[in-house]
Amino acid sequence: MTAEREAAGDPAATGQLVEVDDLAISFPAGEGGGEAVRAVDGLSFTLASGRALGIVGESGSGKSTVAAALLDLHRGTGARVTGTVRVGGLDVRAAPEAQLRRLRGGTAAMVFQDPLSSLDPYYAVGDQIAEVHRAHRPEVSRRAARARAVKALERVGIADAARRSRSRPHEFSGGMRQRALIAMALACEPELVIADEPTTALDVTVQAQILDLLHELRAETGMGLILVTHDLGVVAGSVDEVLVMRAGRAVERGPVAEVLGAPRVAYTKELLAAVPRVDAVRERPAAPPAAAPEEPLLEAVGLRREFGRRGARTTAVEDVSLTVRAGETLGLVGESGSGKTTVGRMLVRLLDPTAGTLRYRGRDLGALGERALRPLRGELQMVFQDPVSSLNPRRSIGESVADPLRAAGELDEAGVVRRAEELLERVGLDPAWYHRYPHEFSGGQRQRVGIARALAPAPRLLVCDEPVSALDVTTQAQVLELLGELRRELGLAMIFIAHDLAVVRAVSDRVAVMRAGRIVEEGPVDTVYDGPEHPYTRGLLAAVPVLDPRVAADRRALRAVA
Repeated sequence: MTAEREAAGDPAATGQLVEVDDLAISFPAGEGGGEAVRAVDGLSFTLASGRALGIVGESGSGKSTVAAALLDLHRGTGARVTGTVRVGGLDVRAAPEAQLRRLRGGTAAMVFQDPLSSLDPYYAVGDQIAEVHRAHRPEVSRRAARARAVKALERVGIADAARRSRSRPHEFSGGMRQRALIAMALACEPELVIADEPTTALDVTVQAQILDLLHELRAETGMGLILVTHDLGVVAGSVDEVLVMRAGRAVERGPVAEVLGAPRVAYTKELLAAVPRVDAVRERPAAPPAAAPEEPLLEAVGLRREFGRRGARTTAVEDVSLTVRAGETLGLVGESGSGKTTVGRMLVRLLDPTAGTLRYRGRDLGALGERALRPLRGELQMVFQDPVSSLNPRRSIGESVADPLRAAGELDEAGVVRRAEELLERVGLDPAWYHRYPHEFSGGQRQRVGIARALAPAPRLLVCDEPVSALDVTTQAQVLELLGELRRELGLAMIFIAHDLAVVRAVSDRVAVMRAGRIVEEGPVDTVYDGPEHPYTRGLLAAVPVLDPRVAADRRALRAVA
């Protein structure tokens, strides 16, 4: 080891794969002027070769901004970056473009949160992986690169990889697309993989598979890993150390068992307290008694839903029966593709059942035409998973909340605006923001707008379809608390659809577990969670991330044996 190699930042000399020193990143102010936004402020950390670091924090804490800085992805964007970033011995901020191209995908690779945005929809998955390999190994033939792509897909657990390599991204499930992104990242056997929220949109079983895969690849290749996430349960069994960020700064760092088991900083304690626990039995207020106990507010019997054309139809939901009483919350859980969202849409008649009976307050909803159904639409409302796509970007949030009131025609214009402002205030937003647009709000704030809009027609039943799946734990806790308050104060019945079993336990009175379009288990939430009878339910519960690294390791070992 020489002084020259140490001065050059050679990782073989320093023992560090990643070195970040006094990193600061600011973004220019918008068109309205004002001060620049400081996203990262004086951050320093290191990562040794073969080690794994989890970077955690709320949305807006700067963690994804840091991840992008490791590959100098802010270059040319207008961002102001200061400080030192070395990856694999290379000073990425001072490196010329040619060296950066060799770094990206060669020495270090990134797995992004949304594989649909990262994969080109027009090209086969295998061709995209082969392209990465040839970009860094130009001497390799196209045929050899294609063969390497197939091996990469096999390595990440894609069955029948040779055939599936010819598929396009839309032909893969969410979990398969994420595996394909990991295969692409591994195409040139990098020393470091940066995974930015790689499991956020995945259900618990697929999430467990992806995390197990990253653990196996680390053991097999000796690669370093930086895992960026807002989910503390994800890092518990996946990293060696945790770096907790808040407002662009590091507030705590240490071994994962110490940070999660005995946090020193109040903010870390708050994050941990906000995490729903699948093993936590919480006191729930008794649901208000129904006016007619023998008659549920909503009853579905034998629902079936088919999609596709004649001769090539797919059954998404088969023989689903459930009931919901006034003031009660029914949790509906299952993996992606289990049919739970389809059921939710049928319950509010956004989809018509192919077969079965749907009764609301004793009336056969399925027998009602659109004109007869219209007066009941306001009583059956839905909160959608993605408020960005469900809110009109050209209309202010106040107008989006006011539209259902105008449709009902019960108030004059001044009354409509006043009522919309009251609803915004009711969900914790400033009524003065009436004229702001959706892009000016955070994810949690947009979800509150969606809830306010659903409340506008004074519904009796609220179907919440994955309303907190994309939110960080503290924002998630705030939205769940809001829904609980609304239920208690307004006597709302709710159907809460989610793949996060811990969240469902926190909010539900009863739970129905769906698999392949059918309900396989149903009952009081504590009964089902503490003593699941169906093997599928037991498998779901075993896949839920836990905050104890030792328990997480034990569960991973059991999954490997199975």
